[in-house]
Amino acid sequence: MERRQLEYFVAIVEHGGFTHAARALRVAQPSLSRAIAKLEHELGVELFHRVGRNAVLSSAGELMADRARLVLRDFDALRAAARAVGAGPVGRVDVAATSSALEPVIGVIAELARRHPGVLVSTSSARSAAEVVALVVRGRCEVGVCGSAERPAGPGLVVHHLRDEEFLVVAPPGSEIGTGEGIRPGDLKGMRFVVTPPGTAVRALFDRLAVSVGDVPIAAEVADRSVVLPMVLAGIGAGLMPDGWRDAADRAGARVYRFAPPERIPQWLVHRSGPLTAAAQAFAGATLSRAAALVTRT
Repeated sequence: MERRQLEYFVAIVEHGGFTHAARALRVAQPSLSRAIAKLEHELGVELFHRVGRNAVLSSAGELMADRARLVLRDFDALRAAARAVGAGPVGRVDVAATSSALEPVIGVIAELARRHPGVLVSTSSARSAAEVVALVVRGRCEVGVCGSAERPAGPGLVVHHLRDEEFLVVAPPGSEIGTGEGIRPGDLKGMRFVVTPPGTAVRALFDRLAVSVGDVPIAAEVADRSVVLPMVLAGIGAGLMPDGWRDAADRAGARVYRFAPPERIPQWLVHRSGPLTAAAQAFAGATLSRAAALVTRT
C-alpha cells in the first residue's frame, strides 16, 4: 500500500466521486481509477460501489475512510518532524474551532505568523464542541478549540483546559440594561434576542437564562454566528457573545454588558494522542501559553 493510494482514496471520499477528485488532484481520471483498483486488489475488498457514474462507499470503505485520514496525518507528522530539525516548525495545521474560540485562535495565528512564518493554520468552523471532537477524532483536523460546559471526550483524545471564557450581553446601540456595571438575568426580561441553533454552547446558555427569566423572546435564529453582531447593530435584538468578541462589538458601537455574577463556560484544546506534526505542536504550545497569560491577566 502506498501513500499516494490513500491520498487518492481520501480525495474521492471528500470530493464525492472520481471525477471531482481527479480534478482536485490534477490527475487523469483513468490513473485515479487504476490506483484505487490496485488498492482494492491489495486489500481484497471493494471500497466503492459503482452506481452508474457515481461511486458510493462500501461498508469496508466506510470503515477505512477515517483510518486512512489518520494514517496520512501520521505520515505528515513524521515528515514535518524531520523538516523541523534545525529549521523550526513548518507545515500546515488544520484546526477545528467553534466561534466562541475566537480568542485564543486569532491571537495564536497572529503569534505564529510572527514567530514561525513557515506554519500555515487552516481553520474549519464547527457548530459545537461535539463537532470539533468528531473532526479531530476522524482525522479531518489535527487540533480543535471549543467551549463546552462538559469536558470533551472521545477515543484517543487528549484534552487541555485553557480557561473559563466569559459570556457577555451585546445589545443594540443606545440600549440601557440594568442599573449598575453588571446585569442580572432578570434584567433581560422582555428583551428580544438573536440566537444560534440548539446544540451550541451559546444557545445552551440562552435557553438556561430564558427558563430562569421566563420572558426572553427569540427575534431571530441564525446558523451563521458571524451575522449575530450585524443583526444586533441593526436593532433586531440583543445577543450573547464570548469575551473574545468584546473588542469587535465595542468598535462597532454595540453596548456590551457583563453579568453579575459572571457567566462562564470552560474552553478546551483537544488533539489526538498520537504524534503531532511540528506545525500542530507549535499551534498547541502557543495556544496553551496564550491561555495561561490570559488567566494570569484576569
